[in-house]
Amino acid sequence: MEFLQDPFMQRALLAAVLVGVIAPAVGIHLVQRRQALMGDGIGHVALTGVGLGYLLSTNPVWMATVVAVIGSVAMELIRAYGRTRGDIALAMLFYGGMAGGVMLMNLSDTGSNANLTSYLFGSLSTVSDEDLTAICLLAAFVLLVTVGLRRQLFAISQDEEFARVTGLPVRALNLLVAVTAAVTVTVAMRVVGLLLVSALMVVPVAAAQQITRSFRLTFAVSVAIGITVTLAGTVTTYYQDVPPGATIVLLAIAVFVLLTALAAPLTRRRARTAGAAGDQARCDAAAEIGHRPADDVSV
Repeated sequence: MEFLQDPFMQRALLAAVLVGVIAPAVGIHLVQRRQALMGDGIGHVALTGVGLGYLLSTNPVWMATVVAVIGSVAMELIRAYGRTRGDIALAMLFYGGMAGGVMLMNLSDTGSNANLTSYLFGSLSTVSDEDLTAICLLAAFVLLVTVGLRRQLFAISQDEEFARVTGLPVRALNLLVAVTAAVTVTVAMRVVGLLLVSALMVVPVAAAQQITRSFRLTFAVSVAIGITVTLAGTVTTYYQDVPPGATIVLLAIAVFVLLTALAAPLTRRRARTAGAAGDQARCDAAAEIGHRPADDVSV
């Protein structure tokens, strides 16, 4: 446990735990809404905020949060009203965000390609006390939304039309999901990087779905997987010279593969059981209405 004595590892582990909790907590709603790649798009836009932070000599995390929130709202509005040209507008937004970040970083006096790489792929060793404060505050906001409004968010993730009929403010909740996803991206960029954050929002959820059947249990298992892989990846980077973001994502994918392999026999057994039960029910029904004598019914 010698790594716990290093201040930078203490900050890194705390940041990793927070990211491991909030990334799947938001990602489960994106997966249900079939917007699994939304985090990737927000990451492109957030890079402009990072470059702007260096250009204006402000904290890149807070500036990236502001820009990512604006970008996520624009993405949600384009999704809702864009119709046939929406995909083109989103593409320009994504690539414009990436190009803007690179340009602003090079125009700043303090930024460099090395700084850019740390935000693109994550760099736990560079997490400062100021970064950690921002991460804690933003993570608290995400948890407040995802836990406090879990029933409402579940409703719009499953069926927007039904949620609208029940009187829920669907448009406002959709915008809140987009804003929460943007905040999650900026929190996670110091741990896994802007280019890999979407994987941490999606893969633990996909892995949990292999062994769970309810939304609540999927939520809990995906968060547990997120915490496990982020902690394991952080500790691995301490002892081995490997990039933290890539290590965490590969561990998450390994968990997905493992759970898929373990769940396959169970899924087949459930399918056979359900099929046998269905055949028995049909035979019983046929016998009941006189299609054949009950004694002649075979399964």
